[in-house]
Amino acid sequence: MGLSTSRQSLTEELNEVLIVSLTPYFLERENLWFEKNLERILEARKTQSFFEDNTLFLERNQKYNFSQFLRKLDELGYEKVYQVSESGEFSQRGGIIDIFPVNLNYPFRLEFFGNQIISIEKLPLEIKNEKEIKERLKKKLKYQRIYFQLGQLKSGDFLVHLDHGVGIYNKKVKTNPEDASLSLGDGASNQEYYVLEYAQGDKLYVPVGLERKLSRYIGFLTPKISRLGSNLWQRTKKRVKEEAIKLARELLDIYAKREISMRPPYVPDDEIDFQLASSFKYSETPDQIQAIEDIKKDLEKNLPMDRLVCGDVGFGKTEVALRIAVKAVKSGWQVALICPTTILANQHFQNFEKRLKNFPIEIKILSRLQSKKEQRKIIEDLKSGKIDIVIGTHRILSKDIDFRNLGLLIIDDEQRFGVRQKEKLKKLRTSLDILSLSATPIPRTLYLALSSLKSISLIQTPPMGRLPIKTFIFPWSKKTIKEAIEKEILRGGQIYYLHNRVETIGGAKNFLKNLVPKAEIGIAHGRLKENELVKVMADFQNRKIDILTATTIIENGLDLPNVNTLIVADATKLGLSEAYQIRGRVGRSNLQAFAYFLYGSQLSEKAKMRLSALKESEELGSGYKIALKDLEIRGAGNILGKEQSGSINAVGLNLYCQMLSEAIEKLKK
Repeated sequence: MGLSTSRQSLTEELNEVLIVSLTPYFLERENLWFEKNLERILEARKTQSFFEDNTLFLERNQKYNFSQFLRKLDELGYEKVYQVSESGEFSQRGGIIDIFPVNLNYPFRLEFFGNQIISIEKLPLEIKNEKEIKERLKKKLKYQRIYFQLGQLKSGDFLVHLDHGVGIYNKKVKTNPEDASLSLGDGASNQEYYVLEYAQGDKLYVPVGLERKLSRYIGFLTPKISRLGSNLWQRTKKRVKEEAIKLARELLDIYAKREISMRPPYVPDDEIDFQLASSFKYSETPDQIQAIEDIKKDLEKNLPMDRLVCGDVGFGKTEVALRIAVKAVKSGWQVALICPTTILANQHFQNFEKRLKNFPIEIKILSRLQSKKEQRKIIEDLKSGKIDIVIGTHRILSKDIDFRNLGLLIIDDEQRFGVRQKEKLKKLRTSLDILSLSATPIPRTLYLALSSLKSISLIQTPPMGRLPIKTFIFPWSKKTIKEAIEKEILRGGQIYYLHNRVETIGGAKNFLKNLVPKAEIGIAHGRLKENELVKVMADFQNRKIDILTATTIIENGLDLPNVNTLIVADATKLGLSEAYQIRGRVGRSNLQAFAYFLYGSQLSEKAKMRLSALKESEELGSGYKIALKDLEIRGAGNILGKEQSGSINAVGLNLYCQMLSEAIEKLKK
């Protein structure tokens, strides 16, 4: 519902008004509190910087610099829109400002004549559910923290400002921008600013510390840069918001069946949970702890969980899954953990079996490694409920598998599974709890996670003692390969050599044998028989092999702390997420690891971008950013469908996802 701009509809004149910032402190309070405590707030403004910085008190006939007033609204966190309809918004037409303060149940209109407020009038729009509005605003602030990550900015990067649109980042400056045609902030001489360039030389100065309205532009075309101060951006946002609401309705229809499903809440923590946590030989990272808490809160509800845990390889996602699996078993459910490869399933089985050996929990592995007789026995025990946790490949999805009481499905490396396979397991019980683990989520999953249909927990804190992997992007050369291998073998380590063509992998092994004759070399690829593959990986794990010549099958390989050099023979053949994931196969200990991404003489523009992004994301915990960058490079494709591409290009993926999230939250009520 918009607001009428007709003078006849303005019904009540006001003499004074208080505007407070969009901060958690104020959003926790009911609007009646502000009325009761107005005198105390005004008194606090005189002596306490928090109240001075986060409130604005206006009176009719008061003189207030008009441009300073607009800056103050920005600092208080209000979003500039084409037409005000929600709490926390303002709009401007000449000297008329409509604003909807978060501390009032209605918006009002300020009219400036020069720098003087000549009238304050209440507008005919009133919110009915104050609590619901405040909750939505809290979520909006949370979304801004998730979406609006700037990371390492370079001159020429496109940035989106929530109130002013897409601009080109120039640099940071320490200067007073008061002489600029448009600026934000208090103009302090020692303030640092982001400088954004718009059409026809317009510049926007955004103070460091107030960049919450900035985000990277992620789109699939070069964005159109317009002038500052026009209504074009506000109209664009209005159109995209309307389209986001339309899509949100469609998505909510799809997920409605899941939302109305019910299941009993899981049992609370007890001695078993404490024993399991104390048997973990590492210190949990803060992000790990938060992810576990997030999931526990999901499971305390009577609605099914659908959560993605996104964290770099080796950052402790498996430990999170293990603890939640035990919680499910205690609550009377069976657990299925599905993995894309036999190697990974085998690794998980070994880890689970080792950690849970002192607990009364029955764990089995189901893959092509088991004999037909063993498989039949496991299938019978699953059906009768004798098995608590089953770990396996897509064999678990076969028609002959039936569970007695499946409650929790854990999907590791979910981008490796098709939607049809995942949907099949969901249909086993409409109230199935889903926990997805991924180091580089596919764009659609990322989008779903961020748009609040799927919850997301980010594990971005590296384990104690972990070092960033030194990454080198070099032309292919025998000398580079030989030196890298000899350097690693000299310190007693092992090497992955990635050659991603099964037909010629034998030749790659011979090439390495001639290059480093003393090294023991093994081969691993997907066409090997399962038992041969498991044996090769076991030999590599037991250090009988120095160099493993392999295809991308190692992307989901074992956790091997002694393997600390990776050589990729032709890096241009890998996608960005894939290259990032494979790089995470080394550096699993406190030793310095090295990754060499080699390329031939010809590099396409997209390959340059991928390799450049890989080098830029050398720091630990970059998987989440890599997924976004990968999305930027690959294009819209399979995300929301082509009909949404125009909206994404208009405002950028970050802002589009935020709008979609807000639309879904609003429609859910």
